[in-house]
Amino acid sequence: MRAIPLTVTALAAALLLTACGGGGKSSSKTGSACEIGGVSVQIGSASVAPKAGDTGEIPVSITNQSKACTLDHFAGVVLSAGSAEAKVPALKGAKAQKLKLAKGDSASFTISYVRGNAGDKAALTPKTVKITLPGTTASRSFPWSYGPVATQTASTGPNASVTAFQQVGD
Repeated sequence: MRAIPLTVTALAAALLLTACGGGGKSSSKTGSACEIGGVSVQIGSASVAPKAGDTGEIPVSITNQSKACTLDHFAGVVLSAGSAEAKVPALKGAKAQKLKLAKGDSASFTISYVRGNAGDKAALTPKTVKITLPGTTASRSFPWSYGPVATQTASTGPNASVTAFQQVGD
C-alpha cells in the first residue's frame, strides 16, 4: 500500500500542538489534523517569475516532528501587503487527498503566481506569505521576496494558486 503524503499530516500535527492548551485530547476517528507546532515548514528554492506576466512557483515542504497526523484538504495561504491581505485559492480543478503523516514523514505543495508590474494598481506587493494547515487556525509567516503578484482580471484576488499536498518519499 502506498504511503500517504506526510506534509499535510505534519502541518496538521504542528497546528494541533500550537493550538492545544492544557489538557484535552482529540477524539477524531480519522486522526488529528497536523499542526504548525508539530511540523517543520520550509519554503524551498523558488522558481521566481523574472518579469511581469511570467509565472513563478514556490515549493513548501512540511515534515511531521510529532505524533501521527492527517492533512485533509488544501493548505491555507494568505499574501499580506501591510493591511491588505489576499487569500490564495486552490488550483482550479485540483483534488485534495487525505494524507496521513507518521513522525518523520513529509509532504509538499506549491504556490504558483503570476508576477505583476511594480507599482501597478492591478498588482499586490506582498511582504509576507502566511501558511495555515487544513483543519487548524495556527499559522506561520515567511517573508515574500518574489516580487509583486498580478491580480485576476475578473476579480480583486491574486493571480495565484495552491496545489494539493503530495507525499514526499516512499
